[in-house]
Amino acid sequence: MADFSLEDLKTLRERLGTGMVETKNALVEAGGDLDKATELLRLKGAKGNAKRADRSTSEGLVAAKESGSTTTLIELSCETDFVAKGEKFVTLGNTVLDAIVAAGATTPEEGLAAPVNGETVADLIGNEAAILGEKIVLRRVAVISGEKFAVYLHKTNKDLPPQVGVVVGYSGDDAETARSIAQHISFADPLYLSRDEVPAEQVEAERRIVEEISRGEGKPEAALPKIIEGRVNGFFKQVVLPEQDYARDNKQSVAKVLKDAGLTVSGFARFKVGA
Repeated sequence: MADFSLEDLKTLRERLGTGMVETKNALVEAGGDLDKATELLRLKGAKGNAKRADRSTSEGLVAAKESGSTTTLIELSCETDFVAKGEKFVTLGNTVLDAIVAAGATTPEEGLAAPVNGETVADLIGNEAAILGEKIVLRRVAVISGEKFAVYLHKTNKDLPPQVGVVVGYSGDDAETARSIAQHISFADPLYLSRDEVPAEQVEAERRIVEEISRGEGKPEAALPKIIEGRVNGFFKQVVLPEQDYARDNKQSVAKVLKDAGLTVSGFARFKVGA
């Protein structure tokens, strides 16, 4: 039998979070050398990561952190809710977020290249994926600028970390209403802050669709322009934040709520795990 102690076995398991049997086997193969056993286990994990490359990641968490004039929102995905609710995965999410904020990364690609504890975020995620036995993906990163921020992280299940995350950048003094707007966004899922942000091709595609529907309904030709315009406006009301009906009072628009509260939204982001 290889020359290693129970303390060696415990140390290696705590270092990598691996199971008893595979840790013992690695120590045996490495002749009791902790560093060599660590390398063996990581190589085994890396091979497992390659096999997991095509698996779907529909679970995970969202997390946000404010830093100066920006707030960063990330989505870190995994395969199962069992891993998502574990302390190791939640800790990984916080570590990844801290590294991304420190590096000023604004995209997943930049985030994966960010340094953390002598390696990159990509390396860290790969190592943790090997330990946890699941594919882990830094799926999305958003950075919102603003004078102030409202952050809303919503748990869809009490046993899981937050699954829906919203960051709103704003100016004004009504923090309570700003938070309610973040909650509204989590529910209503707007895509744009103004009509000008909606891609022209998307608007034209919508216009063609509603025109075809209107003609198919046999609407009078003379009335078509007004009907089409009304339906296009209805599309804007669905996707543009200020034009949406306010979730807490659908008799008011978000634009009116913001105006009455003296708030101006500079930007927002919404992530839902797996969506």
